[in-house]
Amino acid sequence: MKSQMKGRDFLTVWDFSKEEIETILDLAFRLKSDIAAGIPHEFLKNKTLFMLFYNRSLRTRNSFEVGMTQLGGHANYLDPEKVYTPAMEGEEQAFATERISDVARVLARYGEGIAIRLFGDPTGWRYKRGNQILKEFAYWADVPVINMEDDVYHPCQGMADLMTMVEKLGDLQKKKIVMSWAYSPSIKKPVSVPHSVMTVSSFFGAHIVFARPDGFELDPEILDKVKENTRRYGGTFEETNNMREAFAGADVVYPKCWPSLKFMPPATDEFDAKAQTELFTKNRDWICDMEKLRIASPDVFYMHCLPCDRGFEVTDEVADGPNSVIFDQAENRLHVQKAIMVLTMK
Repeated sequence: MKSQMKGRDFLTVWDFSKEEIETILDLAFRLKSDIAAGIPHEFLKNKTLFMLFYNRSLRTRNSFEVGMTQLGGHANYLDPEKVYTPAMEGEEQAFATERISDVARVLARYGEGIAIRLFGDPTGWRYKRGNQILKEFAYWADVPVINMEDDVYHPCQGMADLMTMVEKLGDLQKKKIVMSWAYSPSIKKPVSVPHSVMTVSSFFGAHIVFARPDGFELDPEILDKVKENTRRYGGTFEETNNMREAFAGADVVYPKCWPSLKFMPPATDEFDAKAQTELFTKNRDWICDMEKLRIASPDVFYMHCLPCDRGFEVTDEVADGPNSVIFDQAENRLHVQKAIMVLTMK
């Protein structure tokens, strides 16, 4: 299997064309069918993926580990507590850190890929800091670097979400996809998921509705790219601060919590928990319940990257109901990540 993606990093979907995104999807569906039929596909036999997790993980770690096993390779988990902390040039600390340029080049000599998750507390909640570190790894490593979520993008989740929407809806042209903020008392969450969901949707002519209370606006640079891409591929983009109006006639609703960029670095000196909490509390009614779901189309799909904060972001009736496809999403992480690894690492 030849691929023009071989050796390329997977840091953001923006680095790939629509045709390449479709190639990833096509292979993901093929690999999913193979697993269902019991057909082995050891495309990465004897290859190694190094995984650095600076944040906790259930779905991402296990889907990558299982995926590498099914592809005939090995996923090597590197506990950040047990290795020197990779540092940018000029930020090294004796006996505690190791320059990223050294870490990346050593791992590239041992294996065929490096996957990293980094956002939040390990970066002081400085927006784009995690993304900057992943780019530094990618610059120095001559094997693919895969973004398992940073503070700007979660491209593997975005691709799994896209796969799920295509699986359920077929052609996304003119389908109404609502990316909505939802309340949670947990104020420390990255903004990467809504960025990635709207990014992948913008390639397929969808009607994207971005719903959020005042104060929860996202990165304007990314939203401008989403709007431009949506127009390019025949879709539309709408922004609103009314959750109920956003849900009206929706084919997909994706209510998810994220913090306000106004109250985190570099907009502020440090993550302002007090201001975040006050803003969150004012919008506690932003919950996905059956009353709001009924405003959407009868066959609407409820989506979430998980873990969903039950009783806050969503009610059990919705999360466990017939419109929910959250576990299909979780499963599709496995298949789409395998496709990404095969196309970049083989």
